[in-house]
Order: sequence, then C-alpha cells, then structure tokens
Amino acid sequence: MSTPSKGLSEFVAEATEILDTLAQDLLTLDERRGEDVDPDLLNGIFRAAHSLKGLAGMFGQDRVAQLAHRSEDLLDRLRLGKVELGPAALDGLIATIDVFQALLAESARGEASPEVTQRSQALADHLLRLAEGAPRAPEDPLAGIGLDPGVRAVLTEYEEHRLRENLKKGLSLWKVRAAFDLSDFDQRLQEVNAKLKPLGEVISTLPSAEPGAGTGIAFDLLFGTRRSEDELRAAVAAMPVALQRIAQAAPPSTASAPPPQGEAAAAPARPERRKRKRGTSRATGTPPIPERSGPAEPALEAAEPTLPAVDEESAALAPVTPLPTRTPPVTPKPELDASLRSLTQTVRVDIRRLDALMNAVGELLLTRANLQRLAETARMGGVHAISKLWAQELHRETRQLERKLDELQKGILDVRMVPLGQVFDKLARLVRRIARSAGKEIDFVITGGEVELDKLIVEELSDPLMHIIRNAIDHGVEPPEVRVQNGKPRRATIALRALQQGNHVVIEIQDDGPGIDLARVREVAIARGLITAVQADEMSVRELQNLIFLPGFSTARSVSQLSGRGVGLDVVKTNIANLSGIIDLHSTPGQGTLLSITLPLTLAIIRALVVSVSGRTYAVPLNSVLEILSVESSEIRTIERREVVTLRGQTLPFVRLCRLFGLPEVPLKRHYVVVVGLAQERLGIAVDELVGQQDIVTKPLGGRLQHVRGISGATDLGNRRTVLVLDVGALVEEVLAPERRADFI
Repeated sequence: MSTPSKGLSEFVAEATEILDTLAQDLLTLDERRGEDVDPDLLNGIFRAAHSLKGLAGMFGQDRVAQLAHRSEDLLDRLRLGKVELGPAALDGLIATIDVFQALLAESARGEASPEVTQRSQALADHLLRLAEGAPRAPEDPLAGIGLDPGVRAVLTEYEEHRLRENLKKGLSLWKVRAAFDLSDFDQRLQEVNAKLKPLGEVISTLPSAEPGAGTGIAFDLLFGTRRSEDELRAAVAAMPVALQRIAQAAPPSTASAPPPQGEAAAAPARPERRKRKRGTSRATGTPPIPERSGPAEPALEAAEPTLPAVDEESAALAPVTPLPTRTPPVTPKPELDASLRSLTQTVRVDIRRLDALMNAVGELLLTRANLQRLAETARMGGVHAISKLWAQELHRETRQLERKLDELQKGILDVRMVPLGQVFDKLARLVRRIARSAGKEIDFVITGGEVELDKLIVEELSDPLMHIIRNAIDHGVEPPEVRVQNGKPRRATIALRALQQGNHVVIEIQDDGPGIDLARVREVAIARGLITAVQADEMSVRELQNLIFLPGFSTARSVSQLSGRGVGLDVVKTNIANLSGIIDLHSTPGQGTLLSITLPLTLAIIRALVVSVSGRTYAVPLNSVLEILSVESSEIRTIERREVVTLRGQTLPFVRLCRLFGLPEVPLKRHYVVVVGLAQERLGIAVDELVGQQDIVTKPLGGRLQHVRGISGATDLGNRRTVLVLDVGALVEEVLAPERRADFI
C-alpha cells in the first residue's frame, strides 16, 4: 500500500474514534426503537458516517469510504423521512460496525483480504437497497398551512421534513419574529432559543423579511409546539418577540397515529436492550439546522417477521397478530469470535496532564544541573575542604530528584489510564448480536464505565469479558418462555459493573438466571476425569463451582455456535491471572451467578516489598500487601492438612514460600508473615527476611518461564541484580484450592 505507515496509524486511530462514537449512538438509537427518535441523535450518526467517509477518502481507503458512503446515503434518507426507520434499516447500519472494524484491522496491517472485501461490498449493496426502498407517502401537509411562499423557498429539505413531521404529530406551528440591536443580537438570539427549546422544536432560524428598525436586525424562527398560546406567550413575555400562528394544533393524522394494541403486539420483539448510565453528554458537532429538532416519527413498516410480538404490557390484553410474510435481504453477519481489542494503542490525553509532565521534566533539568555542579566539585578535589556542606547539598538535591521523579511517575501513569467504558460499550453491541442469535431477551445494564485502568490492561481485558458475557447469555440465562414458567420476568438481566477499591478495580458480571447446577458440574467433572468421586465428596460448594474454570470443562450437552466445545472459562482465568488479577465466582440456585474480577490499576511502575526466602530475593507488589506480622513457630497450626495462623481472632491460611517453590527450608523460631489480599481472599505468606520497599518496573518472563505459576515477571532492583516478582493472585488461588496444588510447580 502506498500510504506511509505513519499515515496509516493516524488514519486507524482517528477512524477508530469515529467508529466508537458511531457504534455508541447506533445502540442508543436501537434502545429507543419504537419510540419517537431524537432528530439530533440521527443527525449525529449521519455526521459520523460523513466524517468517516471523508477521512477514508483522504487516506485512500476506498473500501471504508465506499461503505461509509452507502451508510451516509441511507442515513440521509432516514433523517429526511424518505425511508422509514425500521428494524431492517437499523440492523443494516449496526452490521456496518463489525465490517468497518474488519476493514480498519486490515488497514492497520497493510493488507486487504478478498473475504473482508466481499463482506463489505455485500453490505454496501444491502444498504443501497434499503436506501432505495419503499418511500413514504407523497402527501404534503405544508400545502394547506399559511406559510409564506418566500419563506418556504429558502427552507432546506431537512427543515421542510421537520415541518411536516410536526404537523403530522398535531403540533401547532408558529412564526416567532425577534428583533435585536446589532451590538448583541447573537447573545439575545441565544436567549430566545433557550426560552423556546423546552417548549418544543425550533425548526429554522431565518433573516426576517421585515428588517429591524435603525441599527437593528430581525429573525423569523419557525417553531413547533404542543403548548397553548398562553403558555408560549408567558415564556417569551420579557423578550422582544412577536408571535404569529401558522398552523393550529390538531389531532395526529391516521397515518402517524399509534397502532392499535393488536398491531402493536405484532411488532417485532427486541431480544436485547441496553441500559447505560451516562456521566456527561458528548458533543457531536453543529447540526445542519440552527436548533435542536424534535422527535422523529417511529417506523412500523420495515419490521422483519422473525421473533414476533411481545410487549409485556399489551400482550396480556390482545392476541398476537402475525406480520405479513416477506423475505428481507440477508444482512452479512460478522464473525462471532472477533476480538474486541482496539486497533490502535493511541491514548487521548488531556493537555493539562501533559503540562504537568512538562513542568516536572523542567524541574528535573534544574536538579540535573545542580548534581552536575556537585560532581564537578568532587572531581576537582574541592570536597575535602567543604565535605560537610557538599554532603548536605547532595542530600538536598537527591531528595528533590526523588520528589520530582515521583511526580513524573504519577503523571505518566495518569496518561496511561483510560475509562473502562471503551470496552463496555463494545460489549453492549456484542450482547445485542448474541442475544438475537440465541433467541434470548436481555436487559444489559452497565455501570461504572468511567472507572479508569491502565490502557494495556483494558486491552487485555476485552477478550476475557467477551467470553464471560457470551457464556452468561448462552448458559447463564433461560429462554423467555422458561423464565415465564418459572415466575421470572420474560427479559433476563445481565449487569456489568466496575468500581475502584484502593489500588485495585473490581469488575462484576451478574445474571439473574438459574445459577450453577452443582450436581451437573460434579457429574461432568467426574465423567471427564478432572476429579475423582472421593475428591468431589470432600469439596465445598465453592470448590465445586470453581471446577468450571478447569481446562476442557463444559456442561453443554451439545455443541452450538456459541459454546459447548470446552474452551472458554479456563482461558479467561489464565488471561486474568496474566494481568495479576483474580476471578471469583458466586452462584445462588434459582437466582443467578456473579463473577467478580479484581485487577491492579496498572502493571507498569509499582511499589514492591522486597523479601528474602532461603537466600533468594523476591518482590511482592505492595498494592496487594495488607499488613506484616511476626509469628512464632508454635503459633502455626494445621487444620485439615492446611497450615493456618490466628489473626485478631480469625483463622488466616498460611503458606511457607520456600515449600511452595521447593527451596531448602531454613529453621526459624519466628517467621515474618506478609498478609496479602485480593477481593475478599486473605493469605499469609511466610518469608525469612524483609529487605525493604522499592519502585519496580515488572518485565515479562520469556520462553519457557513465562507460564510459571506464582511468578508474574522479573525486575532489576537497581544494583544490577534481577529478582522475580510474585503473582499474588495466582498464589492466593493455588493455596486456597488444594485439590490442584499438585500442578503448581
């Protein structure tokens, strides 16, 4: 490809950002299917497609530009009311997200496969057919109202469409003439808009045919509202405006009236829905009209005949009426196993964070100059004469260097942090697709998307979360009919939550399904030779539940497109462990299952406790250390073949690190016990000596050592001595699961 690699990286980074916005807005539009659509939302989606088309054209990405062009054409006809916004059109637009991602992935690699090109072309053709589909009725309600021909002549096509939509909904149309002085007309016009917008829709703002007196200027605002004349006049009583009614409010026309209950019941059920808490609004640029538009008319015509009926409130009142049979065009379906990882490692950074880093670097340069001066003094032999003053100054500069390096380190870590919402919003689209494929009806509830994690952890976390969500949909929740029989709501709920707890982030995935069938888990584990019947009888409920994380375990009785091959949760557990995290499981029969993932905020620069065991040195991440004890050998007890100590009246599991790693044991009368914790788990690790604390940069182990359990990597302590860094999550898990201890080393 002729485009330079740097240019490709810039294209992929910017296109990915546009695509994330496009995907999020399309899912919001899907949530509101069957409701009045906010025209601003549809306009924002149209602008995103237009921006993507222009960006792709600028970088010579013809396949992306072509698909974006077809999307833009369809969106333009939808926002102008020329095509109904039905399920077929919405599904086609949502399907473009996965194809766009495949195209961008190939652009990032500098290749173009025939398969992805064919999928893109097929989807572009499908969007073209949708855009050229059955248009709306050619009736023109504007012909019967008192709208000046000169005004109508300067209206855009979109503004005419919004006037028609207001009339069809039975709203009154007003011409609001506002006259201002030239010195502050822009500010005063904004004030008028602010008064009108809560009452209806400002459709157009035009220069008035009757100019203002003297040095003034006047505007005519076309305004649609359901409010009475008295309410409207009261709202603008203190403003320099004059009101003229163009069209009287009337009941909505039959064509746009809500369907009867039987017809509403025949509308296609949505097998998935997402709820999301938003902390802030997102700016999407300047709309093609001056002010916010009102809701668009819901579409009822383009529905697909699959998954008939079911509005919970109206279904009990009226029988289900089947839709007319028709064969919609087949939308190309994306791969279910596509990764959710970002195509770019780019991080958007607040300029204030960069300013703080720049200030820290500037002060470090001053410290460096002072240290160089002190070094030059020592080299010239002046230290002997002023050794005390020289030492004091050196100490002062060293402390200053330490403080500034801490600031620089914190600033760099802040720059690496990104919100989990980047992954959560992608999962919402996955839920929509998989729920439809599985015939499930899902409410996907997201909270905590604003919680931040290291960019690299977020990327590595995306695929494990995808596997967990897929498993929850396939195994975790029941089909709608079964839920109704069991007295549950027809729609299942899968909740995804994130919260920060100290130096860790906890991510929870919870469903309200039947929970884990322990009898089935026990049966499968014994049948596959994963455990013996004797071991199963000795296991607690929690240990039986955790068997689902063993390699090759699956309770599925048949292989489906989603699962049943015995691959999934064991890989998830391994990936979480590689991030120095721990995954925990809680299940209540008949009520559902909760998966909890605890992760460190970052894996870059961390504070560590350096310890010594059998003459070897190890580093323990300090963010997992709760406290340090000193216990005598006589205080160590054995309960059920497991050593424990007593901590404030509670029994604490205890492990000797030397025995765990097969090192020669040094007899000691007293042991230092490092108490570590992840999630609700606690473990005491016995070491021989405490060396101290130090900031470390963990490097991964390569080759045969990268899969050693209990070790997350290695680090250099600064004296050219390399030590191993303990993986606290793996240690906690292995020590508290004795049935798998044999596989630890």
